[in-house]
Amino acid sequence: MSDYGIYAARLLPKSEFFTPGHRACQGCGPAIVLRQMSKALGRSTIVVNATGCMEIVVSPFPHSAWEIPWVHTLFENVPSVASGIEAGIKVLARKKRHFDDGRKITVIGVGGDGSTADIGMGALSGAMERGHDMIYLCYDNEAYMNTGIQRSSATPMGASTTTSPAGKESKGQFSWKKDLGYIAAAHHIPYVATVTPAHPFDLIDKFRKAAAVEGPAFIHAFAPCPTGWRCGPDTTIKLARMAVETGVFPLYEVVNGEWRMTHEPEELLPLSEYLFLQGRFRHLRNDEDFVKMLEDTVRARYEEIRRRVNCGA
Repeated sequence: MSDYGIYAARLLPKSEFFTPGHRACQGCGPAIVLRQMSKALGRSTIVVNATGCMEIVVSPFPHSAWEIPWVHTLFENVPSVASGIEAGIKVLARKKRHFDDGRKITVIGVGGDGSTADIGMGALSGAMERGHDMIYLCYDNEAYMNTGIQRSSATPMGASTTTSPAGKESKGQFSWKKDLGYIAAAHHIPYVATVTPAHPFDLIDKFRKAAAVEGPAFIHAFAPCPTGWRCGPDTTIKLARMAVETGVFPLYEVVNGEWRMTHEPEELLPLSEYLFLQGRFRHLRNDEDFVKMLEDTVRARYEEIRRRVNCGA
């Protein structure tokens, strides 16, 4: 982590903007990410939240876990609503019709992998292409969790879900996980980053950078779901850390087109050490060939990112 990240962590507000008492499951990865995110961004933030796990657990009427402005939208239109809010703030500022104490108001769209990688992909691409000054956060728990653990295009190959169940004729999810970071970077936006709740200082650093840039920023958060991943609630942070150490979820940032690794393991751990902490991969325990294929592909994709970093792509 950079010195800026350490400095930013020390300046975090003591106030909680994502408060205790919400209805998230024990060990919920997305809830941890949102708490860390809100600490990093502070009070001058407007959250636009898609239908999904985090919308369901934080907003049962008449309660809310948010202590900052929060808007609930549909699965598919978070980027559109966030774009409109960002544009509206600019208009009000130009007309001098809102109180201005010099602080930047950060607009952040928040969606799960289903909202981001599937249903709202078109709206997100449009917001990035138009250059709106906003952050988009995907909390990626790798399935449609709050509606019954159905597969999404961010579900990793081999994972068993209710719509890609493992069995005699199936090894679970049949396609490779969609690479959201690459898709965002291909829009040539100022800032793209990956984060996990197991690396909070790195996360703080990246959210602060995302808020500081002029234009769109995209942050992809790895967010374990104990319920959907069939693992203990006490394993969330370990799983997030293991995802980085095995190469499953590399930590990097893309700043104005320049790729940088922000955490690079000295040596990648065996993929099995990550997979078999979770029940969704238990059917692969005796399938060494399939696990080897998964590991080889994970490492090849990890090396592809390293090549981009080394060549300054």
